Amino acid sequence: MESIVQSDISSRTHVIRQSVKSKIVRWSLISVVLIFLFCFLVVPLIAIFFEAFRQGTSVYFSSIIEPDALASIRLTLIVALIVVPVNALFGILFAWVITKYSFKGKNVLVTLIDLPFSVSPVIGGLIFILLFGQHSGFGRWLMSHHIEIVFNVPGIIIATLFVTFPFVSRELIPLMENQGTVAEEASLTLGANAMQTFFRVTLPNIKWALFYGIILCNARAIGEFGAVSVVSGHIRGVTNTMPLQIENLYNEYHFVSAFALASIMSLLAIITMILKGIMENYMRNSSN
Repeated sequence: MESIVQSDISSRTHVIRQSVKSKIVRWSLISVVLIFLFCFLVVPLIAIFFEAFRQGTSVYFSSIIEPDALASIRLTLIVALIVVPVNALFGILFAWVITKYSFKGKNVLVTLIDLPFSVSPVIGGLIFILLFGQHSGFGRWLMSHHIEIVFNVPGIIIATLFVTFPFVSRELIPLMENQGTVAEEASLTLGANAMQTFFRVTLPNIKWALFYGIILCNARAIGEFGAVSVVSGHIRGVTNTMPLQIENLYNEYHFVSAFALASIMSLLAIITMILKGIMENYMRNSSN
C-alpha cells in the first residue's frame, strides 16, 4: 500500500514538473516573439512618427501639403482606385473559371496566376519597359500615335496591376473549391440565370474572402516600389508615387519631409491591418 502511495505521489510530482516546464517554455517563446515584434515593427513605426514631428506640427503639415507631396499622394490613391476594382473583378473571374469549370491547361492557368509572386517586381517592370518602350516595335507604334505607356501614369497602373493581381484570386480559389458547385447548380435548376446565381448565391458566400483579398491588394498597391520605380521615370510631381517621393526626399536629405510622407503611408498601413484583423475575427466567429 505504501509503495502505491509513493508511486502516485511521484507520478503527480512528475506531472507538475512537466506542467511547470511547459509553462516556462511557452512564456519564453511568447516573450521572444513579443520582443522581436517590438524591436523590428513597433520601434521603427515609433521612429517614423518621431522623426516626422521632430520639428513640430507646422513643419509636418507644410511637408504634407507641399505640391510634389500632394501630387504623389494623389497619384498613389488614383492608382489604387483603378487597380483594386480591376483586380477584384478579374480575381473573381479567374477564381470562377478555375473552380467551376474543368478544361485542359487549368494547372497552367493556376501557375500563371502565381507568376507575380515568383518574379521580382523589378523584373516585372523591366518586362513592361521591353513591351511598351521605344526599343520595341509595339512601343514605337504607340509613340507614333502619341500614346505614352512607360514613364507615364498608364505604365504605373499596368505595373501595379501585375504585382497585385494574385491577391484577390488567391483568397477566393481555396474557398470556392471547398464550396463546390452544388449551390450554383441548384440555383440554375430552379430557374435562375447566371447573373442571378452569381449575385444571390455565389457572391454572398465569398464576400468576406473577397473583401479580405481587396484589403491585401490595396495595401500592396499603395506600397509598391520596385515595378513602379522602373516604369515611372521618377518625374517629380507627375509619376512619383508616395514610395518614390519618399526615396527622392530622403536622398536629397529632406529627412523630415520624407518621414512625414512615410507617416501617411504608415497610417494607411495601420488602417489596413485593423481592417484585416476585423475581417479575420469576423470570419473566425462566423465559422464557429
